[in-house]
Amino acid sequence: MSFFGNTIQTLEQSMDYASLKNRTISNNISNVDTPNYKAKQVQFQDVLNNEMNTSFQSKQTNPRHLAFGQSNENSFRVTTDQSTQYNHNGNNVDIDKEMSELAKNQIYYQALTNRINGKFNSLQSVIRGGN
Repeated sequence: MSFFGNTIQTLEQSMDYASLKNRTISNNISNVDTPNYKAKQVQFQDVLNNEMNTSFQSKQTNPRHLAFGQSNENSFRVTTDQSTQYNHNGNNVDIDKEMSELAKNQIYYQALTNRINGKFNSLQSVIRGGN
């Protein structure tokens, strides 16, 4: 029996995504001066679009509802951007963009952490009898 439905699992997958994105951005920043290094990104939207194009069976109670399905695998992957070059040494890491993405990702991860803490605090309150 699950008290939160799929909420904890979804939060866990979201934290996995944010963690992978943080490692990828940190790797890009650490290689900002490495000759011929190509920046990497964590892709989510392409995978989402591919998943949405497959035929899922779901119950729609309103014609405006979106069809959806459950997937057990991660819906993100790391890709390398080979199409650009920002530096004279073949490197394409834009440090300003990477730092901005890092800050956004840290805020996202903190929000996820606060949300999952709230879920566990609710469960703890129920266990203690509302005290």
